[in-house]
Amino acid sequence: MGRRSARQDERAFVIEGPKLLHEALAAGSPVEAVFVGPGVDDPAVDAVVGAAAAAGIAVHELAAGVVERVAHTVTPQPVLAVIPFLDVPVERLRGTTFLVVCVEVRDPGNAGTVMRSAVAAGAEGLLFCDGSVDVYNPKTVRASAGSLFHVPVVVGGDAVEVLDRLAGWGLARTGTAARAGVDYTEADLTRPTALVLGNEANGLPAHVEAGLDLTLTIPMAGRSESLNVGMAAAVVCFEVARQRRRMPSAGGPTP
Repeated sequence: MGRRSARQDERAFVIEGPKLLHEALAAGSPVEAVFVGPGVDDPAVDAVVGAAAAAGIAVHELAAGVVERVAHTVTPQPVLAVIPFLDVPVERLRGTTFLVVCVEVRDPGNAGTVMRSAVAAGAEGLLFCDGSVDVYNPKTVRASAGSLFHVPVVVGGDAVEVLDRLAGWGLARTGTAARAGVDYTEADLTRPTALVLGNEANGLPAHVEAGLDLTLTIPMAGRSESLNVGMAAAVVCFEVARQRRRMPSAGGPTP
């Protein structure tokens, strides 16, 4: 299931390594099967494979050389697992107050970093609109460091239609731009917010940006004109988290 078409046909994807498998099990993801290379002597692998077996998941030992043929990394991990697709309908996100929306984000590593930062900062869901990278791409899954298993993810949908629906639920459609936006630290990110991130090279399409309620900019002190989308996501997501920690309802001081 290394190719997107194969993943789509099977509605399942492969994860590699004990850490990702541990995260999947911890999140209660429906692991279909676990595969282990021959003669593995690794306490981390033994522990996670034992946990999978204890949960009633089928564990299979592979013949020599099989892992190397099916894995997606130069140095293959000794344990693989097959997991059904995890994405959910957009309606599942109704009632949330902090979402991250990717519009034409196409680099797998960036997409995984966005996921990881969003989950760490407390986002309640992620949406990958039409034209974005496959969230089950092996590079995306690895870069997410298991975050994919800990947050609802919506895949697909026209960006404008998706954002209109979120606006109807009361979320402020808040995009990012390299310049001409509001300083991200001066915006009120305590209100229900859908943070909208655009393409690595071109940013948000003009027709999507035109429908935003607010555009944020991260001021640059050095010579760089902008951050890549993964870094920008981390900066703004943690600003959302910082502001919300200071809300009276969160037990902290008012801003």
